[in-house]
Amino acid sequence: MVFGRAKVQKTAIALLGSLLLAASGVLPLNAAKRLEVQLDGMVIPVLIEELLDWGSAGGTSRSELTTWLNLLDAESQLDLLELLQAPLLTQQSMARQMLRSWAGRQLLDEFSDLLRVGDDSSGIVVLNTLESLLNNQAEVSTLDLLKALPAESIRLDLDALLRVASRWRSQLQQQQQLAKTLGRLSATPVPAPKELTHEQAHGAAPELISLSVPHRSEPLPLEVWPPSVGTPLRSSLVVLMPGLGGSKDHFRWLAQSLGSKGWPVVVLEHPGSDARAVQDLLTGRRLPPGAEVLPERLADLQAVLRAHKEGKFASSSQRLVLMGHSLGALTALLAAGDIPEPGLHLRCRKALKDIPLTNLSWLLQCQLTDVQIPVQPLVPQLEAIVALNSFGSLLWPSYGDLDIPVPVLLAGGTLDLITPPLSEQLDLLLATQPHPASRAVLVEGASHFSPVRVEAQKVEGPSDDLFKLGKELVGLQPLTVQRLLAVEIQIFLEQVEAGEGLKDSVHKQIGDLRLHRLDRAAVERLRDAQ
Repeated sequence: MVFGRAKVQKTAIALLGSLLLAASGVLPLNAAKRLEVQLDGMVIPVLIEELLDWGSAGGTSRSELTTWLNLLDAESQLDLLELLQAPLLTQQSMARQMLRSWAGRQLLDEFSDLLRVGDDSSGIVVLNTLESLLNNQAEVSTLDLLKALPAESIRLDLDALLRVASRWRSQLQQQQQLAKTLGRLSATPVPAPKELTHEQAHGAAPELISLSVPHRSEPLPLEVWPPSVGTPLRSSLVVLMPGLGGSKDHFRWLAQSLGSKGWPVVVLEHPGSDARAVQDLLTGRRLPPGAEVLPERLADLQAVLRAHKEGKFASSSQRLVLMGHSLGALTALLAAGDIPEPGLHLRCRKALKDIPLTNLSWLLQCQLTDVQIPVQPLVPQLEAIVALNSFGSLLWPSYGDLDIPVPVLLAGGTLDLITPPLSEQLDLLLATQPHPASRAVLVEGASHFSPVRVEAQKVEGPSDDLFKLGKELVGLQPLTVQRLLAVEIQIFLEQVEAGEGLKDSVHKQIGDLRLHRLDRAAVERLRDAQ
């Protein structure tokens, strides 16, 4: 077995280990007799049994492969051992459903171009093997999978993987360059916003409404938050939509904050793509929801708008602000009356070619090639849109494509690889029609899930919230980020209400966090700097 230069050999083994990890729920290696690694035009045979023995023995077995693996430094050997021995899948029912989802199939198809099991290039053999293992054991490791895959050989195209990895690296470098550029901007130190007092947060309890809608068998659950007592009533009603798998509880902090400043707020719960859907996923009763829920979500919103027009809410506000997080933000953008630009299928073919690990929202955007989004009626008296961790770069790829006649606030964080700000919030702002009040708000250190408030953020110890968010997902200081976003939203809505535009960009330093309120010209400069 000849690898050529030691550096190439080390890179090949490291990438092999990376693919083993990435295979969790997507596509792993084969337990056949041999692994054929294609590198630099050569095909290098590796005996699977030797790899299994090396992993099972903790790196102490004796074989030709062990000789080559021992060329790796101690840390790399340990990493590869952990990849082989660690569980790939630990939740049987959820893992099975994820593998059968639209997004899971797309990833599986793309990995199949890099890794072929016998004569199968579709990923079906891997999928069926994983499901078979999950029928008999609580968790599946890479070693388990290697032992079980029924094929004579597998082929790993490291040449193609290296090309894909190079493009991933380039995309990540772009995101890192954005963070560096923002970090060089001079920011004014300001104190962190204070949490609402108990009286402000609990001064007005929400009205719980079950709204009968023709497109659902059960009523639509709503929370209607009145303005706090003693605050002047604002001219607009805020309609707030959680993201995929989100709950009304996750955005109670925002409803309370807006209510304390005079805005009435209606928070939707979307059956089929809410917290209950997550519970059904975890127990194996359904597939994970995806972009196919958008028509129902749009119908939910239209039903709420009709109910408001008919006076079913305790609010006299006539104007409307659509607000949402992630998929809820996309719902708001689509509800404003625009549809994806023609050619989405071709854009998705290119976007999904390299497995979108640096922008997972592309999977949801590309699922819309299989989803019919009805043209939405114009929202009467629409005043503004607030989109938290929004996405749509493939739907509206060019300047001016997103034809929305009202000001838009697009908020994001530099640690977000689900809807990364460079390609999503910033490019999306440039895709909208210019408006003097429109802006992007970026928080350095915030993630895709920073706006989601769960129990564990406020109390020590385990949380009962189904929406499990570890530190690696939630980003830095989520409660502070939420308070900062609340202030930015209030400033935006006050300026819109007063008919004011954004006079200039603002850069704030809040402890370890930095926030940037960017006008269109500043966003254009940031894009040009990348």
